[in-house]
Amino acid sequence: MKILFVGDIVGKPGRNAVRQLVPRLREQHALDLCIGNSENSAGGAGITPESADELLEAGIDLLTSGNHTFAKREIGPYLNRPESRQLRPANYPEGAPGRGHAVLTASSGARLGVINLEGRVFMKPLDCPFRTADRLIESMRAQGVLCIFVDMHCEATSEKNAMGHYLDGRVSAVLGSHTHIQTADERVLRGGTAYITDVGMCGPWDSVIGLRKENAIERFLTQRHSSFDLAQGDVHLQGAMVEIDEATGRARSIARVQQRVAE
Repeated sequence: MKILFVGDIVGKPGRNAVRQLVPRLREQHALDLCIGNSENSAGGAGITPESADELLEAGIDLLTSGNHTFAKREIGPYLNRPESRQLRPANYPEGAPGRGHAVLTASSGARLGVINLEGRVFMKPLDCPFRTADRLIESMRAQGVLCIFVDMHCEATSEKNAMGHYLDGRVSAVLGSHTHIQTADERVLRGGTAYITDVGMCGPWDSVIGLRKENAIERFLTQRHSSFDLAQGDVHLQGAMVEIDEATGRARSIARVQQRVAE
């Protein structure tokens, strides 16, 4: 099984990158499934039903998210739809709209369990992502799901790294999101789990994590609020491609992806 995970999709530039490049990547690499993190897809912070639907129509099979999931009020009812393909982190407290996991079926008939987690270091004090992962992995194994993918959405590289080692041998991949900066530590861990600290973002390259660099610099210089404006131009799609042995659930390989959108 070959899967592609694309990093934080930032606003309209990121959505355009997905629309232009994901169908091409699916065909070029004979991908079985594509997953993307959509938490910044609406204006750079949050998700709307329209931004999620656009990404799904562009060739993504399932959307994950993170700490900006609920930035737009209208996303709650959308998450609660029985047929929704937009996840929120599984370790939100009971009563939060939506769900944090799903099982996808590829055209080949192969099944992939997907778990969306959010870290707690420098972030909200959610339920424990490690214990949440334990519970969901056990449930998926009981359903006969061998291949399991985890989006670990968090700030601290140490927390992501710890999750990778904690789940090594129990899931097929632990891929990090949230920082918008692609790291160069992709590898298959000893137990057979593909890992990378952060897959990067889909958005404007000449920016500060997708935002106009002038505004971000001004905020650092003055410690005052500056407008939250998306950068434009020089857009890249970043992510990671993982190949999984369907018979064992172990990863065979992981490779970083970075492609520039034609202007």
